[in-house]
Amino acid sequence: MTRSETNPSPRRQELLEAAYAYVLRSGLGELSLRPLAEEIGSSPRVLLYLFGSKDGLIRALLARARTDELAALQRLTDARKGPDGLAAVAGELWQWLSDEAHRGLLTVWVESYSRSLIDPDGPWAGFAHGTVDDWLTLLAAGQPPETRDTDAGLAQRTLVLAVLRGALLDLLATGDTARTGAAVRLHLTAME
Repeated sequence: MTRSETNPSPRRQELLEAAYAYVLRSGLGELSLRPLAEEIGSSPRVLLYLFGSKDGLIRALLARARTDELAALQRLTDARKGPDGLAAVAGELWQWLSDEAHRGLLTVWVESYSRSLIDPDGPWAGFAHGTVDDWLTLLAAGQPPETRDTDAGLAQRTLVLAVLRGALLDLLATGDTARTGAAVRLHLTAME
């Protein structure tokens, strides 16, 4: 951990936010320091100084994206007013996932998830596993304790997560909200 990570400067935070906005627009997969620095009003040298390396910057961006993801999950949990049940929680989660306003974050999530699988020792290390745990925890909130704490309860959550993740990938690839939403609703109705 670099000194700037333990005691971040205001400039580091400012550049992290600007870089994060850039990544939400442009993606993370082919991130290059020179175009990024030019876009956010900095230089590659300053970015390397503040983040230690390109990998350090990527780790900081992933942590920033995860902060947004966890905040969204917490808002969903806090706002739950509908009926309890795994299908109800999954339906609310799908509404959030399919909202056009979240496409940038979700595209970065997909990029990071796949890179975490391809390069498990790189800056994406542990990202996929951590997000699976986050989503399973949210889905568990819709299950009664007597189901939640069983192998069958975990299997139900895992199936719902697989359906949501698959529909999300399809939605991001095609933009077809109606078709993917209908598929998710069909699955959730069959669960009830």
